[in-house]
Amino acid sequence: MLEMNPISIEGHTFIAVTLKLPKTNFMAVMSDKGYIMCGALDVALLNEKLKERKIIAGRAVGVRTIEQLLEAPLESVTLEAEEIGVKAGMKGSDALLKML
Repeated sequence: MLEMNPISIEGHTFIAVTLKLPKTNFMAVMSDKGYIMCGALDVALLNEKLKERKIIAGRAVGVRTIEQLLEAPLESVTLEAEEIGVKAGMKGSDALLKML
């Protein structure tokens, strides 16, 4: 099942997507510029093979809900995310606010 909902963080609207798969969930929260995602995100791939796309993204591991994704510290971030001040260890919701 696919769920897509707007969420508000400090008065800013983001889109949260959850895809319920057998034995796991795929989750992402996005702005117009970038996104945070569950452990399925391959940050190394984005930094190396897709570098020319300049993708702004962060990855949190061990999360099972959108709420956990927003609260969890990011395990890794893309080089482009670092350029705008997003850092590994930063809470997901704080990273999204930098992606406005």
